[in-house]
Amino acid sequence: MDSLPFVQLHAPLLATLALALLWAMLFSTVDAARQLLNGHARSGESAEPALPAPALVFGASLGKLLVLGLACLIGQHHSGEHGFWLGGLLASLVLLVLAEYLPRRLARRNPQAIVSLGASLLKLPLLLLQPLACLLDGSARLILRPFRGEPTAVALHPQEEHDADQDEPYEFSRHGLLDGLQALDKITVNDILVPRNEVDGVNLDEPIERIIEQLIVSRHTRLPVYHNDINQVEAVLNTKLISHLLPRAELTLETLHAACYEPYFVPESTPLQLQLLNFHKQQRRLGVVVDEYGEVLGIVTLEDILEEIVGEFEDEQSHDNPQIHPQADGRFVIEGTASLRELNRSLGWHLPCDGGPKTLNGLVTEALESIPASAVCLKIGRYRLEILETEDNCASKVLVWTVTR
Repeated sequence: MDSLPFVQLHAPLLATLALALLWAMLFSTVDAARQLLNGHARSGESAEPALPAPALVFGASLGKLLVLGLACLIGQHHSGEHGFWLGGLLASLVLLVLAEYLPRRLARRNPQAIVSLGASLLKLPLLLLQPLACLLDGSARLILRPFRGEPTAVALHPQEEHDADQDEPYEFSRHGLLDGLQALDKITVNDILVPRNEVDGVNLDEPIERIIEQLIVSRHTRLPVYHNDINQVEAVLNTKLISHLLPRAELTLETLHAACYEPYFVPESTPLQLQLLNFHKQQRRLGVVVDEYGEVLGIVTLEDILEEIVGEFEDEQSHDNPQIHPQADGRFVIEGTASLRELNRSLGWHLPCDGGPKTLNGLVTEALESIPASAVCLKIGRYRLEILETEDNCASKVLVWTVTR
């Protein structure tokens, strides 16, 4: 069979294969550019269009599977079983070059332009693929859930059994400064950020009198400035420039705006080691942390990163944290809003704080998988947590102690 009859006979399949290959190349290129942008800190310019990662991955995979299937089908029609395997092998090689390596190289040239182009060209396909992509992503999360090693919750009882503690992992001693620096590459901005509900910011929609009162009592030198909602951050205020106007209530909106500068946005997945370099490069000390959809998650400061380095050398028995209240029997009453990382640093503990809840209340809520209530005790590793008070559906005060083996 010569080439002309072959092309004519399989013209519809070949055309579909070519379109599927272009589809896979486009989705792979846009996804690679999106990952590059998420891996670097952004400047104060407007954020790039938000693209749903699950839909991009699903779209690229769908195109590659279609190319592979059509190539095998065409090969089988042409040469039987040998053609089936030959078509699959050739399609795999083509996909590796055109839908894997080539998109990555193209994305490095101008990721911002590629993401913007993808947002316009793929708007409708992404909208259609997103529901199924979210379903598949949720299925993957559900499959991995049994392997998370979630903490267990037990009913409050005066007698504690210690037999189960024998199988708990050994707690390693604190690392030195060099280990702390190396660990920065494994910790992301999302692990140490100040959550948005705890961010002290200036709402420009409030009366100037209320803003002045807030600035007088504020302990921070840099505050995000926004309209109504923190998702609408417009600038960052340097309070040192206006502190002399506060005692006599001479501050105006014009002088407040004059003391502001452009916000600096930081992707949540940025490693701390890279963010430390970015703070130095951008000459910034505060970044507004956003997720892949542009939603504000909180803020991170240069001081937060430095504390991750030098915090390893703090006295393990230091209880200067005002949210920690030592008791005479060696236990601690801790406020629910306390940061898990701060607790680990101040008390020398090892509560789980990577990739999960960031506050003590969040840890309790995740363990219970429900709204916390008082008179409940949790067992998390070698730690025992008893909820003493609840407020606004949150654990406001928790009694925590450790159990020796």
